[in-house]
Amino acid sequence: MTRLFVFGLGYTARAIVAASGAPALGTTRDGRDGTIRFDDADAVRAGMATATHVLSSVPPDESGADPVLARYRELLGGCWLGYLSSTGVYGDTRGAWVDETAPVGGGRRAARTGADAAWLAIGARVLRLPGIYGPGRSPLNRLRAGTAHRVDLPGQVFSRVHVADIARGVIAGFAAPAGAYNLADDLPAGQDEVLAYAAALIGLPPPPVVPLDTLGPAARGFYAENRRVANGKAKRVLGWAPLYPDYRVGLRAVSAMTSPIPASTPPPIASVDQR
Repeated sequence: MTRLFVFGLGYTARAIVAASGAPALGTTRDGRDGTIRFDDADAVRAGMATATHVLSSVPPDESGADPVLARYRELLGGCWLGYLSSTGVYGDTRGAWVDETAPVGGGRRAARTGADAAWLAIGARVLRLPGIYGPGRSPLNRLRAGTAHRVDLPGQVFSRVHVADIARGVIAGFAAPAGAYNLADDLPAGQDEVLAYAAALIGLPPPPVVPLDTLGPAARGFYAENRRVANGKAKRVLGWAPLYPDYRVGLRAVSAMTSPIPASTPPPIASVDQR
């Protein structure tokens, strides 16, 4: 029986747990919602004692170190290992397609590249993810909140993936060999194109165009990279294909849903002091 232990029970990881249907425990920084506090080593050790599958969605810290590997590496032996990484490890390719054989480490995600390599070195399935969207977290939400904007950069594209397709890819990875896998939809597209479609979908005007130099450093860094992410390996090896192969299908599905990913998690795998 699959028993999951998840480091970092955030938006995406909760969707994975819900889709798996497996008994699960996991951590958050503060132990909210019945989770284990990440720095409670005794509770983490007890929670992992019967886990068969361990998944981490915890990003590197400010120093570039992976917090899970730094603190709990000795507990990871004998389990299926998964790590949610980023397609940002590929850096800027000037709009060219990249697959898992492409060089990594040339972009703004140097710390993520190091963590990605460290998890690969211990036999994990490393799922490299582009822009994530889904119920409660999508361009539709930003448009309704009035926080969306366009940046007129013709030719700038990026890939994205619906959170439900990430969940399906991770679950498919339970029976797959270790290695890196890109989970992305089939249609990279520009941010302005996606926002214009999303606005029309919910009957709002397209958001304003703002100059690039008015944005913060993180946003400027995002727009400085331009790539298309290929998903062929995941299709071949995992037997995975996106239910939402492009943003139009995905956003129509999101707009039809009224509730976000549930905050609760399935019953725990053991009786653990979750303090």
